[in-house]
Formats: sequence, structure tokens, C-alpha cells
Amino acid sequence: MATAEQYLRPEVIRQVSRLDLRAKFIVEGFLQGLHASPFHGFSVEFSEHRKYVPGDDLKDLDWNVYAKTDRYYIKKFEAETNVTGYLAMDLSASMAYTYRQELTKFEYGICLAAALGYLMIYQQDPVGLVTFDTAIKTALPPRSKRTQLGTILAVLANLKPVGQTDVAACLHQLVAMIRHKSLIMLFSDLLTDSGPVMQSLHHLRHRGNDIILFHILDEAEVQFPFEGIVEFQDVETDRKLTLDAPGMRPDYLQALAEFRDFYKTECAKANIDYVPMDTSVSFDRALMEYLLQRQKRF
Repeated sequence: MATAEQYLRPEVIRQVSRLDLRAKFIVEGFLQGLHASPFHGFSVEFSEHRKYVPGDDLKDLDWNVYAKTDRYYIKKFEAETNVTGYLAMDLSASMAYTYRQELTKFEYGICLAAALGYLMIYQQDPVGLVTFDTAIKTALPPRSKRTQLGTILAVLANLKPVGQTDVAACLHQLVAMIRHKSLIMLFSDLLTDSGPVMQSLHHLRHRGNDIILFHILDEAEVQFPFEGIVEFQDVETDRKLTLDAPGMRPDYLQALAEFRDFYKTECAKANIDYVPMDTSVSFDRALMEYLLQRQKRF
């Protein structure tokens, strides 16, 4: 029987077939780890509080929290605590790839999105869902009711990654849909022209939205473990290329590093949280990014 924290590992969560249970186990494993870590202050128990600073009204101090922590916390007003979130999922065929991992990039991203949706509803934050390939396919407006989680999970569980994608055009579409400043969580392998993608991200930021960009690659796309003569096929165009893998490895790894560094640098300039991940990485990293982003707002 797996312990709660083991469910943060992709190879363990793969053994759970139902997406609602995957989300639940990932979040419970994450929260259990938080309670035993230096990040205890981020736990859901204190999610509606912030630390006291000189000048705060003493009548707003929460003495129950003081009794537990020996620290002064202010209970925040409801309007101050809500973060409206959008989960934005890339449906491109390239997301269906895996080489030797238990989860494809798409399955990994779906698990992340489901867990983040679960965590947001747990904290009474409104959350919506957008799915896209060359155009937006699904758009669920943000809500914080418990029934919203079931709706989101039902859509996520039935998604299939097929065809080509146009990340930039869809993010521009998303800008027009969003009515209030929101936290956009984007799940994509970004295997497309990076210039237009960054322009669309700038457009989202210009409208006052915060963004966490989860750049999801397969573990093999990051490590390039191939040997001998290998035939590679572009799943979106069916174009094939035969290469000497060991001879190609140094150039490939350099190109990958430049690819990630471009997004890391440009996102930093735009104050966008860029989170490079691969399908072997524990899920807790993504959930911590969400809580850190949430904490920045208050």
C-alpha cells in the first residue's frame, strides 16, 4: 500500500485509474508533506490568514492561530483571499508522447491540472478550465463550488491529444474571454514557434493576469537516452528523420538547454513563473508553485 507522499510520484499515481482519486491522492500527499516541512506556513489550515504587520487592526488578530503557532496572524476578508484561476490545457498530438515513463506528457499534465483544480476548490478559489489545439475547444467559467471540481474532472478525463496546436492564437483568444484579473496555469510542451507564444503571454500579462507556465516534456526529451541509429517521427506532421543518436546527443542537449533558457529568461523579464518539468518529476513541485504564486498576491 502506497503512503500518502508516494502518490506524488508519477509511477505510483499511474496505478490509480480514476482521475478524481489521482487528484485527491496527489493533493493529500502534498499537504502531508507540507505539514512536515519548512513550508508548513503554506498549509491549507492557514490559507485564509496572513502574518501580522505593524499598523494592522488588533481586532483582526486570530487568537486561535496564535495559540497553535505562537505567532500573530490576521484573518483576511473573503474578498481578499480569493484567487480566480484558469487551467489551460494543450491538446496537441505531441503531448501524447512517452518513451519509457508510465505517463505520457498529456496524462502527466492532466494529473497536474486535476490536482491544482482540487487544491483551488479546497481553498474556495474559483477555478475554470480551457482546452485548446488550433482553437479553444472547451471553456468552463471559474466557480468555487464543490460541484465545479466534478465538472472539471469529467472534462479532463475525456480529453484526447490529437492534431496540431496554435498556442499563441488560443492564448490571445483567452485574453478576450477573461473578465477579471486571474491566475492562468498553462500546461504545454511548447513544441511550436516560441516568439508568438511569448507575445501572447505578454498580452495576458498586459491585462494584469498572473501566469504559471508548466513546460512539460517527456523524460526522454530531456535526457535523450537513445542509442544507435534511430528513426524519429513528428506526430503532428508525420515527417520522419533517421539519425545517429550518440552523434546527435550533444547538439540536441544544447538546443534543448537554449529552448528552455529562452523561456526562462523571457518569462523572468515579464514576471511570469516558468516551471520546466518532465514526466519523471514529482507532482509536488507544481503545487508548491501555485501556493507560492497565491502567497505573492497578499
